Amino acid sequence: MVKLLKQPVVWLIILSCFYVISRLINLTALPMFTDEAIYIRWAQIGGRDASWRFISLTDGKQPLFTWAMMVSLRLFQDPLFAGRLVSVISGLLSLIGMYVLGHEIFRSRRIGVISSILYLISPFALFYDRLALYDSLVSTFFIWNLYLGILLVRKIQLDIALIFGLMLGIGMLNKTSAFLSLYLIPFTLLLFDWKAKQFGLRLLRFLGLVGISALLSQLVYSILRLSPYFYIIAQKDTIFVYPFSLWITHPFEFFFGNIRGMFNWLIGYMTWPVFLSTLASMCIFRKNVREKALLMLWWFLPFAALALFGRVLYPRFILFMTMPLLVLSAWMLGELFGRIKNTRIGFLCIGLICLVSMYISFGIIVDIKNAHIPRSERGQYIDDWPSGWGVSEIVKFFQNESAKGNISVYTEGTFGLLPYAFEIYLGDNKNIDIHGIWPLPTQMPTDMMQRAAEHPAYFVMYQSQAVPFQWPLKLLYGYQKGLNKNSTMRLYKITTP
Repeated sequence: MVKLLKQPVVWLIILSCFYVISRLINLTALPMFTDEAIYIRWAQIGGRDASWRFISLTDGKQPLFTWAMMVSLRLFQDPLFAGRLVSVISGLLSLIGMYVLGHEIFRSRRIGVISSILYLISPFALFYDRLALYDSLVSTFFIWNLYLGILLVRKIQLDIALIFGLMLGIGMLNKTSAFLSLYLIPFTLLLFDWKAKQFGLRLLRFLGLVGISALLSQLVYSILRLSPYFYIIAQKDTIFVYPFSLWITHPFEFFFGNIRGMFNWLIGYMTWPVFLSTLASMCIFRKNVREKALLMLWWFLPFAALALFGRVLYPRFILFMTMPLLVLSAWMLGELFGRIKNTRIGFLCIGLICLVSMYISFGIIVDIKNAHIPRSERGQYIDDWPSGWGVSEIVKFFQNESAKGNISVYTEGTFGLLPYAFEIYLGDNKNIDIHGIWPLPTQMPTDMMQRAAEHPAYFVMYQSQAVPFQWPLKLLYGYQKGLNKNSTMRLYKITTP
């Protein structure tokens, strides 16, 4: 048994089993929120109509994640489960990637295994591995691109460059932040063997291979130019990141506020013990200086760039940046374990460092409403209007009512959680017609009154918390958003004189 545990494959199998359990338990306990509804609906439409395979580009989003969901939606009946399963699979690839990254950069199986363990228990990784969002897949590509970049600078081989270029390009098909992996490649020269014979020739070969990788990545990315909506990506990026022409007019006006908020998110998800172990790896031991510097740069440079240029920020934007920090923490824990002669005490010390992460992760799995995640995250996913508490109950209500005959459903909003959540589950029901309304007029639209006179008609509100006009509505149900008593989703029946 002891010999088996020394085999990395055995550890990866064990960790993968724990990973699958941790990500699949209560996977749909947190209701669908706004962005998930959008992406799943896009995948439904694109999966059924080939002419809409690039539908995400209409909103400036690259399509790879929705392409993956198109496959998943064909295999599983529950659209929310199918959408989130894509992130679960992405996270599994990240778990494996953390092992190979830790193993390769420090040439240590122990550090590779600890890196995977830290990913497994990370509240940040766990939370987003359980949501139908792009960001888990972004982390996957970031991890594997760093690994391939290290392999390329150490071995300088064409086959690695070709694989690296393909991985870069596929990652760019998922999200614009994947371009950072290409921009950060020059820093892998920290691991270049400057003492090797003919190092000048090796350096030229490396630069040439990086050029091949970059060219190949752009060829792959050019697939998106097949869509007439390709240009919208650049427009959408300016919503979240200041273009240089605008940034130069106020270069540091938002930097300190951004970095303060981002650091709070980082600590909230990474936890102080794990983050401090990362800092200790840079300060205490004088081993693997170049390797640790590379990992720190692959975290710090994107982090600082986002703080400088970030216009609209969310915690999920820094998820992929934390992956190198987890490897640094793994190095520290590996060194700590190796220096403590008593094995039990070594495990105890590591356990104490990881305890807070495990506690938060356990809360996310079993009691999402009370989970200890950053306040800004609670608002978006749990306690405020973007969250989907009440969607499943209202869907069941409409299914039951439509079994009796035709009904009409009207929603507050034309894009987002509603009406997309209802279209996802009820779009194929011929007895239900769904309409979105925005902005809400003072007088009820005529067609609503007409349909209500013909058959049962309903109106669902989830953003506004009061009806600011005199519409003939009868409140049927209200569903509280998480722990916020002041935010509810409400189902009304349209009454007729």
